[in-house]
Amino acid sequence: MADAAISTAHATWDGDLVHGSGSFTFGSGVAGELPVTWATRTKRIPGSTSPEELLAAAHAACYSMALSGTLAGKGTPATRLEVTASCTFAPVDGGWKIATMELVVRGRVPGLDQAGFAAAAQEGEHTCPVSNALRHNVHISVQAELLA
Repeated sequence: MADAAISTAHATWDGDLVHGSGSFTFGSGVAGELPVTWATRTKRIPGSTSPEELLAAAHAACYSMALSGTLAGKGTPATRLEVTASCTFAPVDGGWKIATMELVVRGRVPGLDQAGFAAAAQEGEHTCPVSNALRHNVHISVQAELLA
């Protein structure tokens, strides 16, 4: 069995929640220091990011790999998958919560019809490690469109 892969990130925060600010970096060094504030979490502000945007990026990348594996395992490998993940951070029961994650996948899969692609898309969501980390806490939906 392969060794476990460990990914790291580092964050700092100065001040209180509403008026403070912070930043984070990836342990891999693939991106520089990225700023974050409470406002960037509760409103989408151009040129800023949030933990939820990072989670959406992680989910989109992970799901595309999981679905690719599912399709190849069925003998119908995709030639292209495009995944958009939308993570909703919303007020729930007097607090804030990552409430939903919507995955929209469009793909080119020779030899597969729309019904087969939709079924594989659902199956792939259940093999996605990020989906499985969120499951039972965040509502996850999948929409699949087969491209001609």
